[in-house]
Parts: sequence; structure tokens; C-alpha cells
Amino acid sequence: MVFPIGDDNKDRKTFPVVNYLLIALNIFVYIYWQRLGHDYNVTLGYSAVPAEILTGHDIVTKSLIEKDPLTGNLIELPGLAPTNIPVFLTLFTSMFMHGGLAHIAGNMMYLWIFGDNVEDALGHIKYLFFYLICGMLAGLSHVITTLVFGQNLLIPSLGASGAISAVLGAYLRLFPGKSVHLWIFFLIISVPAFIAVGVWFAFQVVNGLGALGGQEAGGVAYAAHIGGFVFGLLLVGWFGKEFLVRRKAGRKRWR
Repeated sequence: MVFPIGDDNKDRKTFPVVNYLLIALNIFVYIYWQRLGHDYNVTLGYSAVPAEILTGHDIVTKSLIEKDPLTGNLIELPGLAPTNIPVFLTLFTSMFMHGGLAHIAGNMMYLWIFGDNVEDALGHIKYLFFYLICGMLAGLSHVITTLVFGQNLLIPSLGASGAISAVLGAYLRLFPGKSVHLWIFFLIISVPAFIAVGVWFAFQVVNGLGALGGQEAGGVAYAAHIGGFVFGLLLVGWFGKEFLVRRKAGRKRWR
């Protein structure tokens, strides 16, 4: 098992208030609004459903009763719930909802590690807009990919993964050499960001390709991860233009 546990923050100059507020908002939504994931009307009503985004119409479906292949017990799979806002806004609301404790814990860990330095480079307001815009573009990537490859358009998607993938893309471009601390089994090692983030992205691509032509592998919307990462990598060139110019000027002075 390999996952990041921290990075080098010695050169961070500002307090990441926006990043911490985003983390707090995600946790608040999951605990209070979703009722720890048990409020299916909220979770399934405000997730992003590709068919709804493509048609512009709310879709409500009935619950299904299926047999658990492992236990043989009958289980109820809740259907899509009514959405009381324009369906296009679910690209926004779905960014702050999660499917379980492991889902939100993993996402918030990545956001806590990588988001603070990106916010420091972009500035608070630009970071907020960068996060939200890229998160919605990541959601659209999932919608379009689902349509193009003939996957189930009625399966809802939710989670901050697309926006956080954009943060990782920005981090890679802004801080390619910054040390990222990884926990590998019983060892903790530090590697440059281009290795840690690059390996993560390669994993998304490999698994995303494996999901093409069928359902999203393991319930993970890899297209949103890949789309978010690419948009983050590209758009940070505009949002972080001042930082990149300063860094380039600093390199020239040291030559």
C-alpha cells in the first residue's frame, strides 16, 4: 500500500484558509446534509447524473430489489431521487458529497496535503475559483466519457476527486521538485512531486482505460480524475501566471 502523508511546506508563506474551509465544508455536508451517507434522497438527488446533464431534465427512478451474490439476501438499491435545483447545478453540489467514510477520508487527505501549497501560489480567491471551475469541468469529463463509451448514463457520480485531481495537476506544474512523503508498507520515504503525482496519474490512466467499454471500475469515475488533472495542469498556467513568471525570473537570476 502506497499513499502520501505529507509534503515539504517550508516555503509556504500564507495560511491556507480557503483549503481548510473546503475541507470543513466537505465534512459538514457529509455529516449534516447527507447524514453520514444515510440520507439517500439528498445523496441521490444532488449527485451528478450524466443523463440529467445531457438532457437538462430531472430523472426519478424506482428502487430495485436484487439478490446479494455473496450472501443470497435481498437488498434494496435506491433509485434516483428528485433534484430540487436545475440539474446542471449538480455538477457543483456533487463536488461536496461523498459515498462513504473511506471516500471522504481519502479525498480530504489529498486535499490537505496538496491544496495548501497551490493556494499559496495562486492566492486565496484565484485558488477558490480554480478549484470550483476545474471540479465542474472534471464532472463534465465524466459525463462526456460516459456517453461516448456507451456506459450507464443513470449511474450518479459524486465526490471531490475531480477537483482534487486538478489540484494535483496544478501541484505538479507549480512544484515538480517539491518533496512528497509517502508511506510504503512500513516505510516512509520522500520523493519529488513529479514522481509521486506522476505515478498517481499513470494509475488513473491505466485503470481508466480498463474501464472503457464497461462500467466505471470499482465504482470509481476515472474519467473525472483524468479530466480534472488535465484541466488543472492547463488552467493553472493562467490562474498561476504570476507565480510561474516569478519562478522563471528567479531561475534566470541564479544563472
